[in-house]
Amino acid sequence: MAVTLVQRAQPDQASLNQAAVLPYQLRLADFQMAMQDVYDLLFDINTALLARGLLRLEETVRPAIFSGIMSDAASASLASHSRVLTVNRFHNGHPDLIPSGRYANNAVHAGADGVEIKATKGSGGVDAHGARSAWLCVFRYSVDHLAEPVVNRAPTRITEVLLAQLDTADFRRNDRGQLGTRTASPNKAGLAKLRSNWIYRE
Repeated sequence: MAVTLVQRAQPDQASLNQAAVLPYQLRLADFQMAMQDVYDLLFDINTALLARGLLRLEETVRPAIFSGIMSDAASASLASHSRVLTVNRFHNGHPDLIPSGRYANNAVHAGADGVEIKATKGSGGVDAHGARSAWLCVFRYSVDHLAEPVVNRAPTRITEVLLAQLDTADFRRNDRGQLGTRTASPNKAGLAKLRSNWIYRE
């Protein structure tokens, strides 16, 4: 009998924060379904890769690329389940999700309304391209890079989802030198806001 090596992760409904403050008519169910969409996407991709003798996506691409995939997938999935928000059609526009119909063609370079989505594996802060006043949603995830053999590694899991309305004073500027791109990250006050309004936590 064939052995299924790829596992399909599922969100834990008991890990949702019933007291969380949610803007733009977002619902906890929207986040739960978006997480499941991300898990299903990884399951489908990794099933196809392993069936061809290849490694999982997590072992194939660089960590920064995988974070980008997780962020884009979470944004698209959350938008598909949201009653109000849609994906910002402006290339690299801010924020990632905007209220449908608020901006022309649902596209804005730098809008005041909406939710910016970031995905990160780190336990600390998260980098942004700049300090901007906006709702920030952070999806933290965990990747199994230790289990051997590689094909038996546990599926990637979203372990925490944080959401808060931050302003420019809630960020610190990160100097990357002459050759690097300057970024901004939530400072101590910004992180406290995010952690106080957690949406999901395992």
